[in-house]
Amino acid sequence: MNGLRTVKTSQANMTQLVLPDETNMLGNLLGGQLMHWMDLVAAIAAMRHSKHVCVTASVDEINFIHPVKQGEVVTLLASVNRVFSSSMEVGVKVSAENLLTGETHDTNSAYFTFVAIDDAGTPVRVDPIACEDDTEVRRYKEALRRRELRLQRRTR
Repeated sequence: MNGLRTVKTSQANMTQLVLPDETNMLGNLLGGQLMHWMDLVAAIAAMRHSKHVCVTASVDEINFIHPVKQGEVVTLLASVNRVFSSSMEVGVKVSAENLLTGETHDTNSAYFTFVAIDDAGTPVRVDPIACEDDTEVRRYKEALRRRELRLQRRTR
């Protein structure tokens, strides 16, 4: 273990231009493509924080709030909300921007759980995350409740 890391030092962001081969017949970004990008940026944040290879253990519900059109720019921001021994909750927020009008809108968010593993695939302990402001503290506290719900669903 290497000591505390802050949410900001673990964050990852990604920017993608939505191209024709990533859209459906309506010209909207494919949901599966967006989920792929979300998983990638979340994995980067988890690995940046843990300094280990991380695998996706679960994804909470993903809601498609607003369609993303071909030609728009998608920005994804991933933050480690809390660490639970070898697992981490990573929140991902997605927004889209029309470069011609400057209009932006939030499109998606989700919570991913990642597990840090060693070279043999065995889970390894991860250092805790250090919160620096009220928003990070709130997300840290809320992550515990979401984890409890995940564990309840798993035992059913």
